[in-house]
Formats: sequence, C-alpha cells, structure tokens
Amino acid sequence: MKYLKEFRDEALVQKLLAQINQITTHSWAIMEVCGGQTHSIIRNGIDQLLTDKIELIHGPGCPVCVTPLEVIDRALVIASQPNVIFCSFGDMLRVPGSHKDLFQVKSEGGSVRVVYSPLDALTVARENPDKEVVFFGIGFETTAPANAMAVFQAKKQGIKNFSMLVSHVLVPPAIAAIMTSPGNRVQAFLAAGHVCSVMGYWQYLPLAEQYHVPIVITGFEPLDILEGIRRAVTQLEAGRAEVENAYERAVTREGNKPAQGIVMDVFEVCDRKWRGIGEIPQSGWKLSPAYQAFDAAIRFDVENIQTQESPLCHSGEVLQGKLKPNQCPAFGKECTPRHPLGATMVSSEGACAAYHLYRRTL
Repeated sequence: MKYLKEFRDEALVQKLLAQINQITTHSWAIMEVCGGQTHSIIRNGIDQLLTDKIELIHGPGCPVCVTPLEVIDRALVIASQPNVIFCSFGDMLRVPGSHKDLFQVKSEGGSVRVVYSPLDALTVARENPDKEVVFFGIGFETTAPANAMAVFQAKKQGIKNFSMLVSHVLVPPAIAAIMTSPGNRVQAFLAAGHVCSVMGYWQYLPLAEQYHVPIVITGFEPLDILEGIRRAVTQLEAGRAEVENAYERAVTREGNKPAQGIVMDVFEVCDRKWRGIGEIPQSGWKLSPAYQAFDAAIRFDVENIQTQESPLCHSGEVLQGKLKPNQCPAFGKECTPRHPLGATMVSSEGACAAYHLYRRTL
C-alpha cells in the first residue's frame, strides 16, 4: 500500500523511542482503546521496545469481542431458521455462543453467508424475495454509517424481507466507565483513529477535562502509535490532560458530518451490555422508532434470550485492562483459537488472539 513503509521507518522508530525514553521520569499506564492498535503493538513488539516505566494496557476496542453473548445466541437462533439467509462479516462466524457458533449453524444446513458490506446483504434480499435476509450489524462508530445506510435504503426501496440484528457500541461511554471502575490504573488513552474519522474528537474533550486524563487520537502503524505514546507521556509528565489529534491525515475535530447525519437518523442512543464487562449506560445504538420494523430481534422474537458466560473465561478482565491475556489460567490451554472460550481469542482484533498468534505466552 502507498505510504505504508513511511510509517514503519526503522530510523524514525528508534528516534521516537529515544525521545520517549528521555522524557519519561515516572511510571505511566496508557491504554490503547482499539484492538487494531493492540495487534499492531504486539506484532511489532512496541511494548517490549519501550522503557519499563511505560505500561500499555489493552482496552475494550474490539467490536467482535464486546458483542454480548446473548446477542450471539440470538444470531444463532435466527440463522438456524429454514427461511432465513443470515449475512455477516467473516470475523463473527467463529465467535462462540453458549453452545455453538455460526460456522456450526452453517455446517448443520443453515444459510449463513459472509458479506463485505451491509449493502451486499441488501442485494441478497432483493435477489431472494421469498427469504428473510438478516444482517448482523455490530461494531463501534466506524461501521455504523454503512449499517445505517443499508436500513435507510431498505425502507426507501420498500425491501420488507431485510432486517438487521444490531449491537452497536460507543467509545466515549466506555472511557468514562473505565475511569470510574474500581481499581482503575489507566492514566492516559490512545483513541482509535478510524472511530474519530467518522465522529471527530469533540466528544472526548469533556472526558479529558472531567477525569483529568490525556487522550491522544492515533493511527495503527508503529510510528502512529509511538507518536501517540510520546504525546501522552509529554502531557502526563507536565501534569496536563488534553485531547490531541496525532492522526491529522484522517481525523478532524468535527468528523464526517454526512456520515453522522445518516447514523443519527437511523439509530438512537441506548444502554448497551458489553460482553465480559456488563451494562454501560448510553453506550450503544439501536434502531430508532422510524426504522424499528427492520429490527431482527423484534421480528424474530429473540429479545428475551438470556445467557451465562463460561466461568473459565476471563475475557472481561482482559477487555477492561485488568488482566493481560497470558495471565488468564485458561490461555493456551482450555482456550485456544481452535476451541475458544471467548471472542477475544478468535477476533482479528482480540487481545488474546494477538498474544496467541505472536507467541506471547509469558
């Protein structure tokens, strides 16, 4: 990809590392919110290159990982019905429900399809008018505009055999929940650049002020992350707590207004349960009343499904930054990518998957 090597330049990496080590006089705990950043950190060994005074804590920014277990079970029930074509992004197919996953539903005869856009699912609905087509709409603010557009177009075009199982979550309330949780150790945040490219970063300003915590918006390449860490440490050492944009090539303060407009039309804010964490007030989106006819949970009457997590799985503590994946007793033993106990082991952005893939066993 164009400009990729520039953000992995070894000489610049060494220069930034030297700057960070020079300005760091105290011990600091910094959380990278996004699972994509976690994978970049572990893959490139960034946490091992930094001074021992800086601890990187892995956050809950993996949308697959925080999708509640009961929502997975709702998807499994819907996908198992004979008149349904269930469409999803590929990273949801291995996420374990209470007893199986979507791959197993497919092997048992369910019509489960991998698509690359919710608009692809809308095409499937048009081509199969005799079937109910359901799209699994999960994610943070990044994926919300496309999901909203699919529902908007379904209503506009009168496609009545399309619906969406929605489990959208929001980053700012999660930051607030982390800062107010008992035993919190996070002193600064690296915020996800792709989320902010949609929503801007104005929502983070009151969080930085209220909790006196630096928040730096960063990208996902080694130089992006190191620059984010440098700025966060600079603030911490100076006693400042501000929002800084270190990802200016993609992010503005106000974000993408047209994308925000379609999201606010189709969705409304709601309380949302996060897998392994629990309910966070006003931390999600659901379909607004004008689009409720496209809510798959209501259409298939699966809202009341309740579940219970495996007692062996500590993914909730991993998602809250209270536990490193390799500190979980089940890591690499009862829980592996082939036989996962939680979504953090199979998601492409899951912290447990990163540690297992890059052999961080100790």
